[in-house]
Formats: sequence, structure tokens, C-alpha cells
Amino acid sequence: MTATDSTQQQAPFQAAAAGPSQEGSACDPQVIVLFGATGDLAQRKLLPALLHLWQAGLLPECRIVGTSLDDFDDEEFRRFARKACEEFGRSSVNDGQWGAFASKLHYVASRAGASGLAETVHRVEEDLGPTLPRRLHYLSIPPAAAETVVHMLGEAGLAERSRIIMEKPFGTDLASSRLLNAHVHDVFREDQVFRIDHFLGKEAAQNILAFRFANGLFEPIWNRDHIDHVQIDVPETLSVGARAGFYEATGAYSDMVVTHLFQILGFVAMEPPTALEPRAISEEKNKVFRSMQPIDPQSVVRGQYEGYRSEPGVAPNSQTETFVALRCEIDNWRWAGVPFYLRTGKRMAEGARIISIAFREPPKSMFPADSGVGVQGPDHLTFDLADSSKLSLSFYGKRPGPGMHLDKLSLQFALHETGRESDVLEAYERLIHDAMTGDHTLFTTAEGIERLWEVSAPLQAAPPKVKPYWQGSWGPDGTEELIAPREWRMPFKRGWRNATS
Repeated sequence: MTATDSTQQQAPFQAAAAGPSQEGSACDPQVIVLFGATGDLAQRKLLPALLHLWQAGLLPECRIVGTSLDDFDDEEFRRFARKACEEFGRSSVNDGQWGAFASKLHYVASRAGASGLAETVHRVEEDLGPTLPRRLHYLSIPPAAAETVVHMLGEAGLAERSRIIMEKPFGTDLASSRLLNAHVHDVFREDQVFRIDHFLGKEAAQNILAFRFANGLFEPIWNRDHIDHVQIDVPETLSVGARAGFYEATGAYSDMVVTHLFQILGFVAMEPPTALEPRAISEEKNKVFRSMQPIDPQSVVRGQYEGYRSEPGVAPNSQTETFVALRCEIDNWRWAGVPFYLRTGKRMAEGARIISIAFREPPKSMFPADSGVGVQGPDHLTFDLADSSKLSLSFYGKRPGPGMHLDKLSLQFALHETGRESDVLEAYERLIHDAMTGDHTLFTTAEGIERLWEVSAPLQAAPPKVKPYWQGSWGPDGTEELIAPREWRMPFKRGWRNATS
């Protein structure tokens, strides 16, 4: 299954790569304050994202103020930013382009405090002319520092005309999430707050909405009558690496399930919104979360990869999970009785980001026992949330030749088949742009986050003991039993088509 467009024009991002365009800058002038501007996330994602938005003509007239513990001046920060963009960015930039972009970069060390930050922001605002610009504060900082930074912004008088992007996790339990939200709301209104989940910024995740609600073929069967179960699977091959200190206090459940996998579940399970606009979509997602049953600890498997306790910063008797698999249920009319299986872990056999919808099998088969029908399980609709953005629908079809022998086949779509791969914004690029324009569609709400911690309370009160698993495996003992008699969809029995096949 391919998607082509004979009238397709040159991709606008390719056209914009030669320099910024005024077209597409559909938001007000901005002062972007980047906290943690010399940290890993800023280097790998945020600074390259801002450069690419500028190249694509999607960044308005702006000034970018970096702040961090490092004692940089403007020129040192510009050199740091260029190195980050050259190493991690996805587009090249010549000296002329860089000079134009670098002129927008400024820096103030965090030791300057609230007054120093306010002075720098006011100074660069004057460069943008007589119209007062909006402010976008991006908190690329450890969660423990969020409260301090939020109150510093209030003290500096920088909450006015501003929006704030906050990185996960949003608390570690119900009490801490409520406390964090209370501190944030001391300074910012809820409509100013953008809690970021980069999974929802991916093109494939957004395509779930289009696939479900724009196609009369699938929406009528998106319910308990036709769907047997749903899997959301995010295995990773990476270790915790330098994040051991953070991970020890967080674990796979808080780091991945509450802030990522549950948010994807909300997109998969939500009812049709009344309009394709942020408030309506957020409300339908929150209805899903309200309908979720509390997580039963007996329906959870926690694991820890062999060697984790030898990582620097990890306690020798650590009970922190690096793997979690669980079953959860949504107690509403559409999904009653349909289990949702979620799995994620570090140091696993493969890395992937998969949503798999398993359809119910026919109630009775007319085919002979040796036909092959049912041998490879039910039909699946699979979304690949990786940057390649693929979709597959599997089904049984007759093998050519005499007799009635069936094989599992698939219809597949991949983004590269449209010829519009260059149109795709990377997740952080999309979400930064949405925050600048005030679009909350792909961000989480205080109500939603607190509800997810509420349903997590039984698990947090009585977590199962962590089980060891080998690096490069698919998790610890008990993982297969959790889903039995069904099966996990990783690894796939059928491969994806590549660009040349």
C-alpha cells in the first residue's frame, strides 16, 4: 500500500533550507529563555531544533537567551551552540546562515539570579522593537530544580506574556505531582503551562488521530466488539548510562509509562473529540484516564537488567526497575473487557516504539485444519512510532497454487513512500513551535497527570519485587505469562518493507 501525490510540490522545508522565510512564522515575536542551555538535552535536541525551525521559516522574529551553571558570555555560548548543531543537527549550515542565527543567541549565567535574568530578557526585548514580544521559558533542567526556577521567574517578573515548557517527570507520585502543580500555579495559569511529551510530537503519533477519525473503514470497528487487545511496546537497547542518579529516583514506570506510554494510550482509546482543537482533544484524553482502572500490582512485572547495580551511582541493593510490563483496563462502554498491555525496558534485544491493535478472530473457521489459518495469530494493525513513521495491516491470504493454504500477509505504508519525508518536523521542533503558537493539543494537563498518578497508587504502594533479566533479552521471567494466552508482538515475524524493496 503506497501513498503518492502526482501534484506534489517541492517540500517546503527543502525550499526553506537556504535561509529563513517569513512565510509560516505564524506566531508573535518571541524571547525564548532556555534553562539548562548547556545540558545534554539542549545540545542534542533543543538548540538543533531551534536552528531547524529558523531554517524552515517557522521561527518568528526572536531572541534566544540561554542560562545555565556555566560561566559563558554570548560569544562562548554561540560557539557551544554551533558545535551542538553541527554534531547533532539534521541540516547543514554555512557561515553566513550561522552568523544570522547566532546573532539571536544570548547568555546569562544562572548565578546572576532573578535580577540578572530579568535584565538580560528586558534588554533583548528592546531589540525586537516597540511591540512587546511573548516569552517562552523552556525548563530543560532536573525535576528537583523546577520549583526553584518557576518561583525565580515569578520573582523576576517574567511570567507576564509568557508560556512555560516543562520536561517530565511531573512528580513521582500523586502527592508530589499535586505539590509541583500547586507551585507552578502560584506563578503561571494552567493555560500558560506546556508539559512536554516528545512521543506525542512524533508524526506517527499524530497520525493515529487522522487514521482513526478520518477513515470510515476503521472508526466503526475501533471498539470491544472487534478489538481483542492493544499493545504499546517501547523496548530500548540503551543502558541508563550517565542518568543513573536520575533513574534511581525514578525507575522505568515513572520515567516511561506515566509520561509516555499512558499518553499514547490516551490517543488510541479516546472518543472522537467535538473539534480538532486543543481543549476538546485534552478533554477526551482525560476522560480515558478517568475511566482507567487502578493498576493491579499482580498484573505488573518489574525487572532489572544484569549489571545495573554496577552502574556508577546505583545502590548495590537497588530495587529500581529498568523494565516494566503491565496490563491495564479502561472501564468504559467502548473498551470494557479489552486489555491494554504496556512494556518498556532498558538493555533489551531491540529498540522500537510500537502500537499494535489485535483484532478478534472469526468465531468459526471453515478452513481445513492444515490450511494455516490462525497459526500466526490474529490480524494486527501496527503503528511504528519511530521517526520512519510506518503502518502495517496484517491479514491471512491464500498462497498461490493448488489447495487452500493461507499465509500471513500485510499491507504497509511508510512515510518515505509519500516523497514528503523532508516535511516532517522532529518531535521537539513540532512541540516548541506549538508552544509558541499556544497550541496545547500535544501536551498533557495537570488533571490528566494527577489522575495517572492516582491510578498508579496501588502499584506504588505494593510494587512486585524486581526480577533480573539478561541484557539483550526480552525481559524477565513472568513477562510471557502476563500476556498469555496471547503473545507479545516483538520481535516481528514479518519485516517492514524498506525504501528499495
